[in-house]
Amino acid sequence: MKAEVRTLDNKKAGSIDLAEEVFGLTPRRDILHRVVTWQMARQRGGGHKTKERNEIRGSGAKIWRQKGTGRARHSSRKAPQFRGGGVAHGPRLGSHVQKLPKKVRALGLKSALSAKQAEGKLVVLEDAALAEPKTKALMGKLSALGWDNVLIIDGAELDQNLVRAANNIQGVQVMASAGANVYDILRRDTLALTKSAVETLEARLK
Repeated sequence: MKAEVRTLDNKKAGSIDLAEEVFGLTPRRDILHRVVTWQMARQRGGGHKTKERNEIRGSGAKIWRQKGTGRARHSSRKAPQFRGGGVAHGPRLGSHVQKLPKKVRALGLKSALSAKQAEGKLVVLEDAALAEPKTKALMGKLSALGWDNVLIIDGAELDQNLVRAANNIQGVQVMASAGANVYDILRRDTLALTKSAVETLEARLK
């Protein structure tokens, strides 16, 4: 399929052929949901932890004799019912990482790209570079393009002037093609790919 190529100055720069098997699929909502869930699970730390009775520091001696005191039988102050004791059935260290086949992850990325293309929210740029790292200059270019919530994906290397300028603008995200993922594509209103990013993604997903 043909797509128009534009510059950051909102000028025409020819056209490009987009691979149907990457940008022309029918988006799979079920696959998108699975991939986003997998991504979110990988971001969870799993570092919540409470001490159980065997991890509490202190004496393990019996606190009073078994019989004759009129009180309940107890063995240690570390028991959960005592102040400063361990926590019963508390959270433990663990991993929330889920397994997802590579083919499903690839299909999810292709579905996300195809969804943006189908919605008319995919833009191909000649390149993504600025002469100076000026936020005001970048905001002017984005305003002319009508972008206020955009993900810009470039090839293997990013233009540092663009990265520095975009860091100060809320709703603008810049990343290399190696970091392209379903969650970030879907959470932004507009997806802007450079010609280099298109080539890299097609080579990765074909």
